[in-house]
Amino acid sequence: MEQRVNQGILAQLTRIADALDRLAPAASRKPDLSLADAFIWKAESASLEPVPEVNRIDFDLLRGIERQTQILLENTRIFAAGLPANNALLWGARGMGKSSLVKAVHARVNELAPTAKDRTVLVEIHREDIPSLPDLLAILRDCGRPCLLFCDDLSFDNEDASYKSLKAVLEGGIEGRPSNVIFYATSNRRHLMPRDMIENERSTAIHTSEAVEEKVSLSDRFGLWLGFHHCDQDTYFAMIEGYVGRYGLEVDPEQLRAQAREWSVTRGSRSGRVAWQFIQDLAGRLGKPLS
Repeated sequence: MEQRVNQGILAQLTRIADALDRLAPAASRKPDLSLADAFIWKAESASLEPVPEVNRIDFDLLRGIERQTQILLENTRIFAAGLPANNALLWGARGMGKSSLVKAVHARVNELAPTAKDRTVLVEIHREDIPSLPDLLAILRDCGRPCLLFCDDLSFDNEDASYKSLKAVLEGGIEGRPSNVIFYATSNRRHLMPRDMIENERSTAIHTSEAVEEKVSLSDRFGLWLGFHHCDQDTYFAMIEGYVGRYGLEVDPEQLRAQAREWSVTRGSRSGRVAWQFIQDLAGRLGKPLS
């Protein structure tokens, strides 16, 4: 009788243990960062997805942002060499090459790397996954390679408190940012938050200066600020002509400028993005692939 009772208890304990095993998360595997030079962070599975070929514009095709290009390239080169460098915030006009510059600089720095082990890893984290940033940094900390962490179109709206966790991770946390990780972000906003969000804090706080400081201090965590502004017509034409020369598009120069001017008027702006959209339209009409 006692033996049957013990066997019943043992069976129940076995079922409970099996159930707990099923509920427990699977042990995370250390990602193999030798698979590629670029990855996308998947927060839901706490994994890094390799990107075999990055969608980027060639470094030599960037026009109208020469100063920003040289500053960011030098900062990234210093970081890749294992020396202290700054987090960077690229802010300003839409379509003026902020994210294109980050990806192009990453490629250029890797071209200069002496060995494959010295190549920098580009890891993109989406804006909505910022709260999982500590988990990502824990993975990258011991990966053995320099990592450029990139967030495109970073901004925060009302009722969004995740910026506080980003502040702590960048500089203020106990562990701080790993020495092999640098953080680059692009944004249309210099302080990463809409003006009405900052003004709301100013109007409702007892100490208005302290409230505003809380909101704008996130951008202070970036030691490097690079501003991007709409380009003039000559720079816009230089972008167009650079693409035409690179892809071998045969078109009369006067017609090219007239068509490019009309294209920018219909879009209501001149920018690198508008120039690239025109080139895609032009190549399609000429029956030429862009490769």
